[in-house]
Amino acid sequence: MKFWGVRGSIPCPTPDHIIYGGNTSCVEVHFDGHHIALDAGTGLRLLGKAWRAHEVKKATLLMTHTHWDHIIGFPFFAPAYCADFALDILAGHVAKNGGIRRLFSSHMSDPMFPVPLDSMHSTMTFQDFQPGDTFVLEDAVTVRTAPLNHPNMATGYRLEYGDLAICYVTDTEHVPGHPDPNVLRLIDGADLVIYDSTYTDEEFHAKIGWGHSTWQEGIRLCQQAGAKRLVVFHHEPEHDDAFMGRVEDDVRQRWSDALVAREGMTVTLRA
Repeated sequence: MKFWGVRGSIPCPTPDHIIYGGNTSCVEVHFDGHHIALDAGTGLRLLGKAWRAHEVKKATLLMTHTHWDHIIGFPFFAPAYCADFALDILAGHVAKNGGIRRLFSSHMSDPMFPVPLDSMHSTMTFQDFQPGDTFVLEDAVTVRTAPLNHPNMATGYRLEYGDLAICYVTDTEHVPGHPDPNVLRLIDGADLVIYDSTYTDEEFHAKIGWGHSTWQEGIRLCQQAGAKRLVVFHHEPEHDDAFMGRVEDDVRQRWSDALVAREGMTVTLRA
């Protein structure tokens, strides 16, 4: 895995956001030749440059939802403009809103953006599913999904390849004292869980209804579900490097198997 964007809400390219990064959500997962991108935040632009440099010809994009911070990188995803590239785009939250293709197209249309979706010459497929569905990518990667508690809906993912299981659970809001059963089932026994840790427990009560969770809840969920490792993810833009450094110290003290995502960070798992 490589973390190309780890922020939530809005990019924050400032001198105070260098260590942990300012690009919004995009995580690359690579299973023995199978290329998967999780979300299309501003980090997707950097991932696209890397895929072109390494001559990646086929990939899958899994969308949690289509709030701005998770889709804003897509019009700047260079491989999508190349005829020798194929991309499958899947989403589980917008079938009732006309589907993921319609939303991507409207995002890239007047007066929102000057270059239309049809200008992308790659071979793209768009597929909508229902949260809770399970499907298989390229006869190799099993994808399990779950609904998340977020305004306008969102989808969590569990990617299984061989004996490995990686979970991507952002954006979601927990209810204190009531672990989300959908999340617990999804992350059960997972090797690694990337979790929405926008806030701290101390901040959370002032943010109820905003659709996000805390790193402490991420640890509680992982430990209850028997997940092996946690990645703290989707950092609040107001949390600069100094704040995130304190969070990282607290995370390490609370659970040695948790780490804080940094832009450019890679994690390798082996069965």
